[in-house]
This record gives sequence, structure tokens and C-alpha cells, in this order.
Amino acid sequence: MTFRTFDVTLQARPRGIHLIGDEILAAIDLQGIETGLLHLFLLHTSAGLLLTENASPEVRLDLDRWLRDAVPDGWGRFEHRLEGPDDMPAHLGSALFGASLTLPLERGRLALGRWQGVALAELRESGGRRTVRATVMGVVRPE
Repeated sequence: MTFRTFDVTLQARPRGIHLIGDEILAAIDLQGIETGLLHLFLLHTSAGLLLTENASPEVRLDLDRWLRDAVPDGWGRFEHRLEGPDDMPAHLGSALFGASLTLPLERGRLALGRWQGVALAELRESGGRRTVRATVMGVVRPE
């Protein structure tokens, strides 16, 4: 059994739901992993991680639109307003989407369903670069 940890700094993205699986995989080492798990943990409270549709961009647009309607910027009942009108809605979105994913690995690759992709929910207008801690746990192929 092997354990490997990587901190992956994602490029800054605009507000919305963005596929990040390729960016994560390019930054970590899955070489030799026969079977195992990849745990992803987002080190931020104003963004989220999710497993979502990876083919139709409309799904990601609809998720973003729904959240903006459900948790509008500057809602008058928010008490936390120190960092702008999109900050508290971003914290709520992070709580709804979550900050971690645990994904299966097989033969050095993610073993996701055909239409599944790893996504970042960027919930701030200018969230900046985000860091994901990736932990690989797996059985190494015998050589």
C-alpha cells in the first residue's frame, strides 16, 4: 500500500462550475497504482468540489444559475458582509457542494462513469487560485 500527497494549485477561474479533472491529474503521480482511492480536499471555504456531468456544458451553467437564484448575492438577511456581496453566498455554496471527493482508481487512472467529471464550483466573482490537497492511496502493481 502506498500513500502520496500532492498540493495542486488550480488556475484562477471566473465564477461558475468548471471541470478540473485533467488539471488535477496532470499534477499528481498515479504511476504504478493498480487499484486505490484518490481523495481531493479543497483548502477554501468559498468554493466547492463536485462530481458532475462532463459532456454537456449546459449542466454546469444550470447548476451555477440555480445556486445564484437560491442564494443571491447581497441577500439582506446575511450578517456576514465583510468581504463583499458574493462572500456569504460563496460560503453557503461551499457548504452545499462540499469541500472533498473520494474517487476510485484502477490501473493508474480515475475509474469514473462515462459522463462523470470532477468540477470546481468557483463561487466568488474573483476567487483567485484555489488549492486542492490530493491524497493517493493504493496498491502498487508488482514489478
